[in-house]
Amino acid sequence: MPNQFSIDRYLNIRAANGPSFSPDGRFVSFLTNITGVSQLWQIPVDGGWPVQLTFTNESVRSGHYNPRRHEIIYSMDTGGNERTQLYRLHGVGGDTDHGLGNGWVDVDITREPKAIHTFGGWSHDGEQIVCSANREDPSRFDIYVQKVRATPGADATRLAKGPGGYYLALGWSPDDRWVLAYRMESNFNQDLYAIEAATGQAKHLTPHQGDAQYHSPSWSADGKSIYCASTADGRDMAALARIDVESAQLQYLEKSDPEVESVIASPKGRWLAWLLNAEGKTEIKVRDLKTGQTISPSGLPLGVVTQLEFSQDDSKLAFVFDGPRHNLDVWVWDLSTKKPRQLTHSSRAGIPFSQFVEPELVHYKSFDGRTIPAWFYRPSSPSPHGGEGRVRGNGLPPVIVYPHGGPESQTRPNFVALFQYFMERGYAILAPNVRGSTGYGTTYMNLDNTTKRMDSVADLAHAAYWLRDQKQGDPKRLAVYGGSYGGFMVLASVTHYPDLWAAGIDVVGIANFVTFMEKTGAYRRAHREAEYGNLREHREFFEKISPIHHVDKIKCPMMVIHGANDPRVPVEEAEQIVAALKKRGIPVEYLRYEDEGHGLAKLKNRLDAYPKMAAFLDKYLK
Repeated sequence: MPNQFSIDRYLNIRAANGPSFSPDGRFVSFLTNITGVSQLWQIPVDGGWPVQLTFTNESVRSGHYNPRRHEIIYSMDTGGNERTQLYRLHGVGGDTDHGLGNGWVDVDITREPKAIHTFGGWSHDGEQIVCSANREDPSRFDIYVQKVRATPGADATRLAKGPGGYYLALGWSPDDRWVLAYRMESNFNQDLYAIEAATGQAKHLTPHQGDAQYHSPSWSADGKSIYCASTADGRDMAALARIDVESAQLQYLEKSDPEVESVIASPKGRWLAWLLNAEGKTEIKVRDLKTGQTISPSGLPLGVVTQLEFSQDDSKLAFVFDGPRHNLDVWVWDLSTKKPRQLTHSSRAGIPFSQFVEPELVHYKSFDGRTIPAWFYRPSSPSPHGGEGRVRGNGLPPVIVYPHGGPESQTRPNFVALFQYFMERGYAILAPNVRGSTGYGTTYMNLDNTTKRMDSVADLAHAAYWLRDQKQGDPKRLAVYGGSYGGFMVLASVTHYPDLWAAGIDVVGIANFVTFMEKTGAYRRAHREAEYGNLREHREFFEKISPIHHVDKIKCPMMVIHGANDPRVPVEEAEQIVAALKKRGIPVEYLRYEDEGHGLAKLKNRLDAYPKMAAFLDKYLK
């Protein structure tokens, strides 16, 4: 039988995220890729037809409504270079059904194209914003305050000089006296500071010994406390906590299993919301701070919730939801009810809901007896392509093994159009969360640090052994595919375990840790050193594990995909591995995109790359 849906259909499945309530609560702005490039749109909170607000050729990365007026700050870079500028979009208020006036205008308010700007929040009077930027030194983020309606050309004022690396503003206190700042030394060690807006003086809120996490902080409505998720006091799982701003004392409000990953307090002080990561699945908790009662929404299927956002009057909670059978969309929960409703309805490109497959959560043993969790997607039927997907030889399907990026990240039951397409073509997919992944506690996350790097690669090899031993996949038809750090995992797998793989696909991956550490963005280097090690002490180890020095062991055909503007993993990483493969005569297909950065953001490029990826896999696995 012919394939029912082409890859173009799957790649045209749309997504919506980034909700922000208008100050009167009548509208929600959001991001969607309906046009093929992420743009800012707006929709009435009760539902209806959305209206497009931005019309650019580049991807808009975020949008944030003024708490007092109908205007929005949004961020955008150029060609994926991540040097985000901030733009003021005003004139979006009015009395029409869509909240739009007679026209709206966007203005670049940062005007420093060589620097990265990260929005930190609106002041509560709606007159200023705070942001972080590496304007003075590419390796250091400082915190700036800027009046949004200043004379064109007026510059921002530096509020606080950063200590180096990531130093990010995360919102004003309710009385606009303080700015909350977040310093990330590593994914397992952070600090919070309250910076006085009048003087720039910083108060350390989280003094601690050793490593501790303090992430997703949120001001209480009275400005006396900071809510966050923390591992202070030696906890393995991040738990819900409250920090007293005056005394800097931390108090835990809940136990730490499963892990807390997002916390937000409502503007008026009625509610506190947080998310729990239960082996990848999300649980939402909302506590009524007046009564102490905690509620959860009903009716959400298997999936992942992110991007919590309260309305200004505390009546509604917006969030983003997606799952294996549900593409990314904005939902709104009226807190007087128990059931949220879907606000945006992104197109599934005519592909029926019944076509999509949910994965099974499985576990397998690795080389040292440690249990590794993984999501396993089984094809729903034999491949329609030449009858070769499931019925060839031993009757087992070809399998794509997918290591996630990060490395401090986690494959979760999200919607992945490409996964669904490959399952329709008869492929199974195994996505392991090897040691080093987040969501399972600090100990597990740190198991691959520095010189333990190759233990996670061994975990990936044992995923292939599990497929073989459990007879879940054809051991002669296994491909490994991953992006970013997952791209390194691909290259490390095909060099250190070359007999396992029939094909490999490396997307924006690290081929040489020495050149990567030398050329990655200066602001990221200290953070990456905490995870990978540094060139002073670990150069010999980097050379030992770098795939570029083991190309002679590769046996399988390779595909390499990279964006020319990538600031995280420079394109030279791809150029090195491709040149080495060609020199050895290993079949390699190289796709370089001049208008992309760390990944493929533009539909036109995905429509070029992913059909070629499918043809590559079919050629070598079928």
